Amino acid sequence: MKRILLAISLTSAVAPAVQAQQVYPAKSIRIVVPFAAGSGSDANPRFYGEWVAKLWGQSIVVDNRPGGSGIIAVQTVKGAAADGYTLLTGTTSTISVNPVVMKDLPHDPIKEFRPVILFGLSPTVFVVGPNVPGKTVKEFAAAMKKSGNPLAVGNYSAGYELLSHWFGLVNGLAITPVPYKGGSPVMTDVIGGQIPSGMIDSGGAAPLIREGRMRGLVLTGEARAPILPDVPTMKESGFPDFVSYSWSSIFARTETPDAIVNKLYEGFKAAMASPEGRAYQATRTALVVNYTPQEIRAFVNADADRYRKIAQAAGIKPR
Repeated sequence: MKRILLAISLTSAVAPAVQAQQVYPAKSIRIVVPFAAGSGSDANPRFYGEWVAKLWGQSIVVDNRPGGSGIIAVQTVKGAAADGYTLLTGTTSTISVNPVVMKDLPHDPIKEFRPVILFGLSPTVFVVGPNVPGKTVKEFAAAMKKSGNPLAVGNYSAGYELLSHWFGLVNGLAITPVPYKGGSPVMTDVIGGQIPSGMIDSGGAAPLIREGRMRGLVLTGEARAPILPDVPTMKESGFPDFVSYSWSSIFARTETPDAIVNKLYEGFKAAMASPEGRAYQATRTALVVNYTPQEIRAFVNADADRYRKIAQAAGIKPR
């Protein structure tokens, strides 16, 4: 009799949890974004979230929590239930870079969060002023070495700073990173000659490069970008291992049930494959890849490992 009562008790305890997964989503879903409204990482969850909300008949709300280099947003999701109703827009900086450059980070983004959907990959572009010598990477590096001074490289994130150091390492150049608050002031100073170069997002730089106001010396993608067909990659310039992208992806807490993660993946995958999604992607610069959550995990692990190795080679310690 006791065994029967125990079985009934266990069944009663498990049933609500199973039922909750079966009816997911039964209420509004919140996607926490580490940056302000209007940023690149903010646009994707808003657009695709609206499509998925219509599909499921439940609202999806974007909650912008900028500040603290993304820590505020990550901690917000970490402190929420692992039930799929509070999600994180994770990015290169919050997932791959922060653990490398920040001391006493209050979370482990690789271990504590699991990926759901990857929105796209954006190559970084190394830009120089219109009058800076060198048409190729090697010609540019040779000209900079002759000056005898460290190369000043404008950037506006720890990730771009690490890529600047990597660029210096493979070219035998001493680098002085120059931090800015955004891509626009970097480009303004490159165009004006206040600094010779910058490591920045290719999407924001593309219009000014096409106008000839500054030069895109090289890209960090596997292949040339359609928006910048005349800009070669580091790979084709003689540096086969120099491949890097900035990216954003939806993450859930690691303990979130597989059934919920899979439903989220299928929902956002359908949104990205829809005619509306395709039309939206045509207005963006990111390369869309159809990675499963497992493939995203492998990609993110490799990305984090790459930045860790760059920091070690450049002698950069967490601060």
